[in-house]
Amino acid sequence: MTLEPRKTIHPAVDHPLPLTGSETDADLAAARRVLAQEADGIAQLGAALDASFGRAVSLLAGATGRVVVTGMGKSGHVARKIAATLASTGTPALYVHPAEASHGDLGMIVPGDAVLALSNSGETPELADLVAHARRFGLPLVAITGRADSALARAADVTLLLPPAPEACPMGLAPTTSTTMQLALGDALAVALLTRRGFSAADFRIFHPGGKLGAKLSRVRDLMHGGEEMPLAPPDLRMDAALVAMTAKRFGCLGIVENGRLIGIITDGDLRRALEPGRAAPQSSLLSRTTGEVMTRSPRSIGPDALAAEALRMMNERSITALFVVDEAGAPVGILHVHDLLRAGVA
Repeated sequence: MTLEPRKTIHPAVDHPLPLTGSETDADLAAARRVLAQEADGIAQLGAALDASFGRAVSLLAGATGRVVVTGMGKSGHVARKIAATLASTGTPALYVHPAEASHGDLGMIVPGDAVLALSNSGETPELADLVAHARRFGLPLVAITGRADSALARAADVTLLLPPAPEACPMGLAPTTSTTMQLALGDALAVALLTRRGFSAADFRIFHPGGKLGAKLSRVRDLMHGGEEMPLAPPDLRMDAALVAMTAKRFGCLGIVENGRLIGIITDGDLRRALEPGRAAPQSSLLSRTTGEVMTRSPRSIGPDALAAEALRMMNERSITALFVVDEAGAPVGILHVHDLLRAGVA
């Protein structure tokens, strides 16, 4: 006998029940209440910050090793995110699970490191061994907690106190507002450290080479076409030959170079304007004119070390599809087309 596989029915998917207006209103009210309470908690946190925050930044910035971020439960999840944010913004960091630390992972925490410990109550028992290890080796310890009289706060070199904002959970039990404040405070520490170190967009790209963010942080030189691929001509070239050059290079434009410098550009728009009635030269004479007579002078250009995102912004603002890349002397070193940005994932 062959048994048919059992089908699991999920009532919310297979038999959806329409929501009533009152249920939808209640859901929206709950969501808005949660967001308002958590926003209020962050506002209170910002108002309560004092000189302790600067001391905490100094301790973390002074670490010659890494910032070890730790926490248990929901605070642990927040700690993982803070460690990731620190690491991606120029502050070497890692997350260490406090329970695993008691079973060998304390060996990951060495002299030169600093510890950032999260616990809303400040009495999380799993943190005890890790805190004792930090004290034993004289590691700087920064605490994020909601209680100034807690064991964690007493052990720390600097304590960043969370204000007594109520949890957004209607029972006041589930960590909601408190973890949101922890997360925001972690972001504040990361950005303050970033600012203090003078962390630049170029530094940022080192740690974000992948995905759309990495593409936007690419340099123009990484995407441009150079050498023989550039469509270039002198200002005395006849337009019949110039049109052949424009067509051959497939960028829809032609850069005009004199004494090694880019002095103008000819685009399809320039060609249309040159053919309009009332222009200085008769329409029939376009092919016998020179590139210098038809070109647009002082074209918009960009440097090779500019960000690809900046090139995209310039193209969007000017409604153009190609940019010549020039060096400090104004000599063309490449050309960038909007299709290059699209292929790289910048746009």
